Amino acid sequence: MQPFVNIAVRAARAAGRIIMQSYRQGDLGQVRAKGENDFVTQVDVAAEQAIIDVIRRAYPRHGFLAEESGRQGNEQTQWIIDPIDGTTNFIHGFPHFCVSIACEIKGELEHAVIYDPFKEELFTASRGSGAMLDGRRIRVSGAHHLRGALVATGFAYQRSHPLDRHIGEFTAVLEKTGDLRRAGSAALDLAYVACGRLDAFWERGLSPWDMAAGLLIVREAGGLATAPDGGAALDQGSVLAGTPKVYEALAPILAKR
Repeated sequence: MQPFVNIAVRAARAAGRIIMQSYRQGDLGQVRAKGENDFVTQVDVAAEQAIIDVIRRAYPRHGFLAEESGRQGNEQTQWIIDPIDGTTNFIHGFPHFCVSIACEIKGELEHAVIYDPFKEELFTASRGSGAMLDGRRIRVSGAHHLRGALVATGFAYQRSHPLDRHIGEFTAVLEKTGDLRRAGSAALDLAYVACGRLDAFWERGLSPWDMAAGLLIVREAGGLATAPDGGAALDQGSVLAGTPKVYEALAPILAKR
């Protein structure tokens, strides 16, 4: 395993221990609203600090872009961190959340780790080296058509994003596919596309830490992952990911909305 990935795995597992101790005890500490339908717990903060501490000990000159503490230090090599992707699920005891860590070097996503501490599943990738789940190579599914495909989505939790657009896209896609899911963790949805549990995923109104690791893992698993219009997902804050054929079928549907 690549050294950067080793460090990211160590950091993700350290955060996972903090998260699961709190989850099992039902003790979230203080829960604070950052914005409309956007919450942060003391566990988010503690998990993020644990991640930063592990990485900083190994790479003291690297920078960070983290959900709770923002941007710090060197932007040439920076770690993009979401300590708990799916915080609302975590708060409610719904067991679908993860730790997401990506390493970006000179604007290029190079390494990624997504760790589900509840299921103890570890997704990893390095650019050009493929994607893995618990050390086994993974690939996107063989789905070639929307009909019968299982697709996931998410609705932006901030109401500044027009709900009617989300509903319109949801309806248009549902009419063409086998079924839709909305589980509440963009990072895990992307990881599930990478390992074939989902055939595609799209969502708008995301932050870089929600999807950076997942983008690389999908691409290294043989899928396509961009903004819905084919542009840069991290720049636009929107993502469409899937098997090549399902991605190609979904893109024009989403472009019309």
